[in-house]
Amino acid sequence: MRILLVEDERAFAAVLARGLTAEGYAVDVAHDGRSGLLLASTGAYAMIVLDLMLPVMSGYAVCTQLRRDGVTTPILVLTAKDGDLDQVEALDAGADDYLTKPFSYSVLVAHLRALTRRAPALAESELTVGDLTIDTARRTCHRGDTLVSLTPRELAILEMLARAGGRVVAKDELALQLWVDEDVDDNAIEARVSALRRKVDRPFGRASIETIRGSGYRLVDDAPA
Repeated sequence: MRILLVEDERAFAAVLARGLTAEGYAVDVAHDGRSGLLLASTGAYAMIVLDLMLPVMSGYAVCTQLRRDGVTTPILVLTAKDGDLDQVEALDAGADDYLTKPFSYSVLVAHLRALTRRAPALAESELTVGDLTIDTARRTCHRGDTLVSLTPRELAILEMLARAGGRVVAKDELALQLWVDEDVDDNAIEARVSALRRKVDRPFGRASIETIRGSGYRLVDDAPA
């Protein structure tokens, strides 16, 4: 599941992004309201975590504009304010839920899961490539009827490849999206992909994760005719 995090406190955003990535989410980060609005408007996200006090364009304005433009992606707002009027204003602007800073990381994850349960389209969201199915809400993977146990990072890689629709995903792109603010080299990425292959391909006699030398990886339907 891909999440957009819009937060101007860079250190705080990096911590949240690392934690969410470890939970199996794919996370994009924007540090001002205008950038967040542009990314959110693409409709590429299952969830938006939006700080209210942002430079360039406030979270209130971002939320209002997204709803005005017909973007229905669930929005969880973060605010350092705890007044009832601020919460009411955020919800009236179109937010689905809010958290007041400071908050514990476990509470943030619980709120995201609750938002997923409230959105039927998200709860039923599945990515399918041949007989390989990734349930982006439950964060599970099946090869046919067989459940494949993956780590959160492996699942995030597989989801990113599946969402690419057969497009080659470069190692740099994987690093940028899945190792937010972490130093990772090509060898580490190759090791992760190899581990993923050992789980979703080799036990089933498949080769759905292809290496495109000098470019990256792609996920294909290699089911027998």
